[in-house]
Amino acid sequence: MPTYTGSCHCGAVTFEVSGDIEQLTTCNCSLCRKKNAQMARVHKDAFKMTADWDTVSLYQWNLKIAKHYFCKTCGIYTFHQKRSEPDYFGVNAQCLDGFDPASVPTIPANGAAMSVAD
Repeated sequence: MPTYTGSCHCGAVTFEVSGDIEQLTTCNCSLCRKKNAQMARVHKDAFKMTADWDTVSLYQWNLKIAKHYFCKTCGIYTFHQKRSEPDYFGVNAQCLDGFDPASVPTIPANGAAMSVAD
């Protein structure tokens, strides 16, 4: 089983992901459209934060279920805890060292269709 290391641009946020990455997703919700990330779906047990959690900023919006994490220093989106599957993280595949996002298919997710608070 492969293990990938990952980081933000400045290296303050570091993490590891264990397991095969067989596909990536893009999402059309208002946040994901703007951050334009390709995300690998990773079970929480296969994700390990190797930096202190105080290196990331938490951003939540709408129903405040999903937790989006960005580097406090360089601002790069690194990963998020998924709203639709709270036991999974969406990891920014562009942050993974030695992983080629073009090596696996990317499928669209219809986050724009998820409910929003009034």
